[in-house]
Amino acid sequence: MADYLPVTDLVARAKNGEQQAWDALVERYAPLIWSICRRYRLEGADAEDVGQAVWLKLVAHLDHLRDSAALPGWLATVTRRECGRALRAAGARRAGEQVLIAENLSDTDTAPVDHELLVAEQQAALRDAFARLPPACQQLLTLLSADPPVPYAEISARLGIPAGSIGPNRRRCLDRLSRDPAIAALVNTEAASTAG
Repeated sequence: MADYLPVTDLVARAKNGEQQAWDALVERYAPLIWSICRRYRLEGADAEDVGQAVWLKLVAHLDHLRDSAALPGWLATVTRRECGRALRAAGARRAGEQVLIAENLSDTDTAPVDHELLVAEQQAALRDAFARLPPACQQLLTLLSADPPVPYAEISARLGIPAGSIGPNRRRCLDRLSRDPAIAALVNTEAASTAG
C-alpha cells in the first residue's frame, strides 16, 4: 500500500525508517534515474554506479529536503550531476575520447529529461488514483485495457455483469478516476503551466 501514497507521505515515512516507504520510493523513481542515465548514454556498471550514488545521496540528505514534493526534481538534478561525474571518470580512463559533461548541457538538451520527469509524475499519479478505485472498477478497467483486447462477452463472464452494462460501468469508473485528488492535482498543475 505504501507504493500508492503521495511522495510527501513516502518521504515522511522513509525519514522514520520505514523500509516499505524506501522500497516504494525506489520502485517509483528508479525508472526516472535510469532514463536520465540512458540520456547520458551510460549503460551497465556506470549506470548502476550512478543509481547507487543517487540513492546513497538521498539517504544522506533526506532529512534536509526542504520540500518533499520536490523529490523527483531533486533526484533528477542529482542524477544529472552523477552522470557528469561518471562521464568525466570514463573520459579520464579513455584519454582523447570526447565525453559529454553534464554542466555543458543546454536547456534544450535537458528538455527530454524534464519530459521524462513529467511522465514519471503522471504515471505515479495514475497509479495512486487507480489504487483508490473500488476493486470492481480496477478489474473492469484492467480487462478493458488488456492487449490483446478482451471481448465484452468474456469480460461479462469473468466479472459476472451484463455485457450491456460494461460501457456505462466503464464511464462511471473513468469519471471516478478523473475526480481523484491525484489526477485533479495533476490536471490543475498542467493547466497552470500551459496558461502561464
